[in-house]
Amino acid sequence: MGKDLKIVLVGLPGSGKSTFGKQLASVLDFPYFDLDNLIEGRYQMKIPEIFTQYGEGEFRNRETKVLRDFLNREDSYVLASGGGSPCFNDNMDLINEKAVSVYLDVPLEEISTRLGMSKANNRPMFMDLDQGEITLKLKSLLVERDYFYNQSKIKLSGEDFSAELLVSELIRLIKS
Repeated sequence: MGKDLKIVLVGLPGSGKSTFGKQLASVLDFPYFDLDNLIEGRYQMKIPEIFTQYGEGEFRNRETKVLRDFLNREDSYVLASGGGSPCFNDNMDLINEKAVSVYLDVPLEEISTRLGMSKANNRPMFMDLDQGEITLKLKSLLVERDYFYNQSKIKLSGEDFSAELLVSELIRLIKS
């Protein structure tokens, strides 16, 4: 498929970047990485701790540094970005320059259901919100972030897409 293929998944929290990213990496036989885990490893702090101690601005600067450093690696991989990472510090431009960006465009109702099923407990942005509040928060995030997500080279829409479908889209993109 090409010697140095970097695939970066973008989308709202709960869109399946981590789950789908692991499946895709397995199909491609590429290593899988999660940007939040890379940030936590670099700074030896959990994401919520960085937000609390330093604020969102400093978190976004650290996120950009880790993203930039990682995108400059000389190997193939699948990377799940944080939900907000494409929207700050020209990160979407950087992602598109160095990688194939893939927007996982999952219906808000599906994401809301996923987050409402106890998964929101480890996502500070959604903690202690009821189902209706989760849906409203997602709608607000989508309004803010859709512009950036839609700059992706590939957009997969719907609740159900497969790694195989994305691989065929990647091949089509590479050939064109």
